Amino acid sequence: MAINLKVNGSSRSVPAEPDTPLLYVLRNDLQLNGAKFGCGLAQCGACTVMVDGKPVRSCVTQIGTLGGAEITTIEGLGTAQKPHPLQKAFIDEQAVQCGYCINGMIMSAKELLDRKARVSEADVRDALAGNLCRCGTHNRIVAAILRAAKEMGRT
Repeated sequence: MAINLKVNGSSRSVPAEPDTPLLYVLRNDLQLNGAKFGCGLAQCGACTVMVDGKPVRSCVTQIGTLGGAEITTIEGLGTAQKPHPLQKAFIDEQAVQCGYCINGMIMSAKELLDRKARVSEADVRDALAGNLCRCGTHNRIVAAILRAAKEMGRT
């Protein structure tokens, strides 16, 4: 069966069943490997992508429930030549250690910065509450998001 999805602004058709997790389709069929498989239970945030501007855990989101939704992955935010302000801030703040959780952190942060005109450190920490980092770079991650918020006029 073919399922039609709109991913990063492009319509894509994938040969999958409606109950297939979005994460599997992104990684296996579309070769978009930014979202990671962490826990498979929507508890760690490594697989976070945006669906219609809201962060969702792609490991438990069935593609058959997405209809005409706009799916945005980390690959859809910016390019190496022109990174999104969040991506640039994470590089500038050296907020990445192993990098496994970072894409999910950035996607959760993007929703926060899209939603709120002004953000505080407390807002950032609240937005990231569902994203786990086992390396312990939380302080640098928060600093990177606040740096991007400042650059984007959100502080």
